[in-house]
Amino acid sequence: MRIRHSVLFWAGFCAIVALLAVAPLGLPKFWAGFLTEILIWGLLAMSSDILIGYVGLVSFGHSAFFGLGMYGAAAALLTVSPPSLWVALPYGLVASAAVAACVAYFSTRLRDIYFAITTLIFSQIFYVIIFTWTEVTGGENGLTFSRPRLDFPGLFSVPFTTETLHWFVLAVVVLSYLILRRITQSPFGMVLQSIRENEARTRAIGYPIERYKIVAVMLSGLFAGLAGVLYAVQNRFASPDFVFFLVSGEVVIFNVIGGIGTLVGPIVGAAFFLLLREVLSRFFTEFYLIPVGIIFIAMVIFMPQGLLGFARRWLNR
Repeated sequence: MRIRHSVLFWAGFCAIVALLAVAPLGLPKFWAGFLTEILIWGLLAMSSDILIGYVGLVSFGHSAFFGLGMYGAAAALLTVSPPSLWVALPYGLVASAAVAACVAYFSTRLRDIYFAITTLIFSQIFYVIIFTWTEVTGGENGLTFSRPRLDFPGLFSVPFTTETLHWFVLAVVVLSYLILRRITQSPFGMVLQSIRENEARTRAIGYPIERYKIVAVMLSGLFAGLAGVLYAVQNRFASPDFVFFLVSGEVVIFNVIGGIGTLVGPIVGAAFFLLLREVLSRFFTEFYLIPVGIIFIAMVIFMPQGLLGFARRWLNR
């Protein structure tokens, strides 16, 4: 039975990836770009799920990791000529990982709401720094830059069109999912889930809880920064708005809608929320958040395990 479930999972996984790969060829340019954006936000939500779903820690600091990944990539693309994606990636990842290490060192000593508040404070600190340091960050106007090419030195160079950028983002998201899935199913991931279920008992067994939490926050921040780099490359700008804590709130909503502790669920939640917001905003203009909020409340009440949990229960029937 377990082998059968595994075969079905990988068959469905390959089918979905193939469908996402060919989707830009048949979609209008706007919707192809929107699909790429959904994948990026899904990656950010998936990185947050490492903490929310597997450690039991709600983080409102992911906007800082995401935004600093954007600004790290922007710094590389503005200072290196010609702009290089392979320089932007490490710049963004190092920036987000460094911030994640700082946040992790102080926040992992706390639990529950105190951890969430601490991460929120850190995100606001970085938001104020970026917003006021106009000479370096561009202030409220942010930074704009040209999109790099996908260069393979000595082999070939591919310009980023709507389709090639989508395929690159899809490859990064799929690879990130496979890495995080392997991590969560490893002994390290089992310890994280043990911390979520009973931290006191896990500590009593002899596991260094704070170290595991620090590594989890850094891992989560690293993939959030990767999402920030991809978003910067797609939209060719970095703005302090993406460091604001409201971005972290949306990421938590993505997790709740899709299904916490599933990795795939946050991507589904991001797709559902962004599509819902895009469609309703065309009918209700500035009042679109009212029906979005009503739908979200109904989902929390009637589908507490999210869309993925609801789908699993329906299939089991």
